[in-house]
Amino acid sequence: MTRTIEREAHELLARGQEPGPAVITAGHIAGLPEPVRRYLGYARVVGKEPIRTVRLTQRGAMPMGEGTHWHPLTAEQYFTTDPPAFLWYGTLHPLPHIPVSATDRFAGGHGTMIIKGLSVIPLGMARGPEMDQGELLRYLGETAWFPTALLADYIRWDAIDAGSARATISLPGIAASAIFHVDGQGRCTHVTAERYREEHNQQVLRPWVGRWDDYREIVGFRIPMRAEASWLLESGECRYFRAKVTSIQYNQVVPY
Repeated sequence: MTRTIEREAHELLARGQEPGPAVITAGHIAGLPEPVRRYLGYARVVGKEPIRTVRLTQRGAMPMGEGTHWHPLTAEQYFTTDPPAFLWYGTLHPLPHIPVSATDRFAGGHGTMIIKGLSVIPLGMARGPEMDQGELLRYLGETAWFPTALLADYIRWDAIDAGSARATISLPGIAASAIFHVDGQGRCTHVTAERYREEHNQQVLRPWVGRWDDYREIVGFRIPMRAEASWLLESGECRYFRAKVTSIQYNQVVPY
């Protein structure tokens, strides 16, 4: 991690350290759609303090482009839940001693991704309204790692059926919705949404899915340790990310 990213991570976490409400009770989840109550019950949020900040590390793989080889990935990610924001810093290793870094940010309702070779040579940047929507969806989907955030005032739940419910996250000037799919045990198995994707230099809405697996109990919560993300295209499913959480910490400021 570079000094700049380390400083930015520290500043992000510091902004999310305001005290939250008292511990979550059964009353906080009573009015939610049944699949959401089942999921939050399985995640064991009742009796816990709300999660304000998150630091996690990952190991996984990503391709450099659609249809290309997958390369080893290491990453660190930081979240705050009030305000909702994240910083993700990942490093791909397409060739020995030639790393490619990616920095994904969402804060203040805006998202940005910057890609660099050797961590210093600019290779690409993405920003704009479509990026904002995609990063907000990413935050919403990744609440599986900090499930108390699903009780935040900026998220509205609407019932769909016995196994799913729609979450709409609304911030000043921006909103996005995703469907959470919950199995009989209460595990959120996947999240689906319409998300912007660049195709032929244009941004188009495409079906997107984030999958969760390998739930384990970590500091009292049940969270998934494996994640995978894909586009659901007419040509078939296009996977572009898979990773395993290797460590996670809550409500701490110092990112190392």
